[in-house]
Amino acid sequence: MKLYFSPGACSLAPHIALAEAGLPYDTVKVDLRKHVTADGTDYYTINPKGYVPFLALDDGSTLSEDAVILQYIADRKPGTLAPAFGGFDRYRLMEWLNFVGTEIHKTFGPLWYPITPEATRTAAKDRLAARYGIIEKVLAAQPYLMGQAFSVADAYLYTITRWATPLKVDLGAFQALAQFMARVEARPAVQKVLAAEGIK
Repeated sequence: MKLYFSPGACSLAPHIALAEAGLPYDTVKVDLRKHVTADGTDYYTINPKGYVPFLALDDGSTLSEDAVILQYIADRKPGTLAPAFGGFDRYRLMEWLNFVGTEIHKTFGPLWYPITPEATRTAAKDRLAARYGIIEKVLAAQPYLMGQAFSVADAYLYTITRWATPLKVDLGAFQALAQFMARVEARPAVQKVLAAEGIK
């Protein structure tokens, strides 16, 4: 497998999942501003969507979109990073992946652009506070989104929540979330990936 990534971007989540699963993989760094890979290849010729993550499989098949790639990786090592398909717990996992993707990930989006009006920034931060309030209640009762075990949903939440600091989103009120972030960051696989991406 080959993961196309950009340091600290949402591709960090599947990068963590690959390391957690102990699967063999290669990575290709993408400059998202210039849309080129490290060797100068036009990234749009690889992934027409132009963003990461993007997973190229050994048989030539490809996958995009975090929630899909995360589940694909998890299913390569059944029972480790996601519940098995068919059971209700798998739908619960998909519920969390969807929530993080649509209510957290996408809400951060406008904050990346300097031209975003201040009123829009304020509305996005207010919405994030409300959504993190839901997550806070869950993490106050259990260490991970799915309970006692780390899952790909946690990798996704951790990845996106890292953006709060550079984007000046104050999450100081969420102590359980802060403990969760420290708990995930302490995992050996996460440390390995952060070092590999050159981020901290």
